[in-house]
Amino acid sequence: MARLLGVDLPRNKKMRIALRAIYGVGPKVAFDVLTSIGIDPERSSNDITEEEVQQIRSALDNYTVEGDLRREVAMNIKRLKDLGCYRGIRHRKGLPVRGQRTHTNARTRKGPAVAIAGKKSIKAMK
Repeated sequence: MARLLGVDLPRNKKMRIALRAIYGVGPKVAFDVLTSIGIDPERSSNDITEEEVQQIRSALDNYTVEGDLRREVAMNIKRLKDLGCYRGIRHRKGLPVRGQRTHTNARTRKGPAVAIAGKKSIKAMK
């Protein structure tokens, strides 16, 4: 099993798919990296040699991936929070940042629904 940038590449997958296990590597970057060093993107990740792993590692140095990218994203969010701008406040409150509705939906950001005590009893009294 090949290990790149602290991530174990999945076995029995095509290389263009296996490289996507690395944070910050999508379809385009994976394809570009593999074609730049001359590895067939359709080749299995089991058949990769240690020399080719070194070539992939050196080719990925041109991109911001894994720890550096995570750190950069975290710093950008922290900057927004410190500024106190609208997006920073939404991040602080754990609400959707990009204009999505929150009356319904938004459960991914808001967390599980919490029942409001006594709300149904008002309807029952009528």
